Amino acid sequence: MEHFVVSARKYRPQTFKDVVGQQAITNTLANAIKNNHLAQALLFTGPRGVGKTTCARILSKMINHDGTQSPDEDFAFNIFELDAASNNSVDDIRNLIDQVRIPPQVGNYKVYIIDEVHMLSQAAFNAFLKTLEEPPRHAIFILATTEKHKIIPTILSRCQIFDFKRITVTDAKNYLSYIAEQEGVNAEDDALHIIAQKADGAMRDALSIYDRVVSFSGNDLTRKAVTENLNVLDCDTYMQVTDLILENNIPNLLVKYNDILSSGFDGHHFIAGLASHFRDLMVCKDQRTINLLEVGDQTKAKYFEQSQKTSLEFLLEAIELANSCDLKYKSSHNQRLLVELCLMQLASITFDSEKKKSGPKLVPAEEFEQSSVSMPAAKKQLVRENEHNGSSPSQSHTLPEQPEELTRVEENVANDFDEAYKASENIAEDQSTDSEIQKVEEKEETQTELTSESKKESTANPSKSSFPEIKRNKVSGLSLKSIGKKKELEEKQKAMQPVEEVMDGEFTEEDLVREWRNYTERLKKKGEKILASILESQTPVLNGTEIQLTFPNETMKLDLEREENRLMSFLKKKLLNTHIVLKISVDEATSKKYAFTPQEKYEKLKEFNPLIDKLRATFDLDV
Repeated sequence: MEHFVVSARKYRPQTFKDVVGQQAITNTLANAIKNNHLAQALLFTGPRGVGKTTCARILSKMINHDGTQSPDEDFAFNIFELDAASNNSVDDIRNLIDQVRIPPQVGNYKVYIIDEVHMLSQAAFNAFLKTLEEPPRHAIFILATTEKHKIIPTILSRCQIFDFKRITVTDAKNYLSYIAEQEGVNAEDDALHIIAQKADGAMRDALSIYDRVVSFSGNDLTRKAVTENLNVLDCDTYMQVTDLILENNIPNLLVKYNDILSSGFDGHHFIAGLASHFRDLMVCKDQRTINLLEVGDQTKAKYFEQSQKTSLEFLLEAIELANSCDLKYKSSHNQRLLVELCLMQLASITFDSEKKKSGPKLVPAEEFEQSSVSMPAAKKQLVRENEHNGSSPSQSHTLPEQPEELTRVEENVANDFDEAYKASENIAEDQSTDSEIQKVEEKEETQTELTSESKKESTANPSKSSFPEIKRNKVSGLSLKSIGKKKELEEKQKAMQPVEEVMDGEFTEEDLVREWRNYTERLKKKGEKILASILESQTPVLNGTEIQLTFPNETMKLDLEREENRLMSFLKKKLLNTHIVLKISVDEATSKKYAFTPQEKYEKLKEFNPLIDKLRATFDLDV
């Protein structure tokens, strides 16, 4: 059985031209060697798997080649690699310094590659400083690290720093395609794109993933095989979810999410990918930004097709909802419900917009007045025609047949009146607890009154129809006229109310407290427990005929003021005294005790102990 060599080792670049995605650094190093401008201390920093150690080895070979050696000569005796993760003590650095003094036996330079240099101890760094600043002419140090911020500044100042960047998806995909071609593997373009995206900018990770997937699928590398092996959600899943969202199909959308969870995927990963999918759809809507989509040509065509089904407003709102869910996911106690709620909101975006477009529209006041003015004239014309034909006044009152258009307009006016009446009731300022009951009674009595007036007028003047009366009493709900009409109806209602009987019975504070508790028990039986708790929180104080109450905050006062009419009616009836009044006040000193800001707490502590401020200043603490 032939020994297997992983692709990361088998296809490790041997020259600067083979290095993927680091053209700026490789060109700089090649020119430095060519022009003899190479520094003696170099620092290669960047993410894992982007070519730091590879470039160090290539550089070590190039500076020792003078054209007489074989191209395959690796100068192994001139290159020393030290793993600082396991050799991080002062003794290890002293041994290295002792070796540096010995010149090379073959070639011109000795190259010391110290990998993971940030793992050196503080003492080892200090021991290395002098040698790094003034090394022998034949010694070159190449330090490699993924965490530059952990290296002390005195080391950084003695090195020429090269920042390696992440490998782009396109570069990684092209290199994987080259390797697949060399190995005789039929790889789909989308499959290589998924591997490159999964590698997250590390070429070594991309090659490791490639080896694993090839072992799973053989010589035919398909997108389906890659997504199945890597356990990633491919774009087809997100496209199906987006189609269900656009169709407002919430049940199937929740079932689809359940299938995704059952397949072993994390909800956080799903919602983050969905937000990225909406971003990709938005990118596809403009030809200038479509190149920002890092996918294969076939997948790009699918994205473009779905992007045509969506609007820019939908995508912006969808991205905001998905991103908000992503931010709240870790802190949520019910993470599945959070994602499901987000999906339902996403599916309701287009549904709500359609409802808004097709919703009822108010008839403008001018059109309403014009139609209501023109209709009585039409009816009068019909009455004249009946009189001309010899009909009696009583017969003209009940029109034998109305034109269809007039009937339809008449119905529209009646409907508009109902809307106007409802709007005028909403404008009224009465917000008491009995307001709804009062509105119903008021509406019934008003309708009875209008009906009786219309009957009297029709009896007194048979030729006059009740239809003009509708026009005369019914006005637009958006006009000032409706407010005046409402006030007029309220005054009539008050005038019709019976006069309250004057009672002047005597009672004590104990009687007041007893009836106060009885009323509280009545509220509890009715289910009004919040209001009952407000009444129980304070004991009323009697001052003559004035009932005095003091609450710690304004909210409790407002809640009781809404209940004042019912409460006072009950107490007047039970105590046989109509002169009693209720006075509610708020104790500001009490209310201030309920919440203190951190600054107020600090000021209070400072009053008790001034040394607190000195403690804060000494340790530079924030309040």
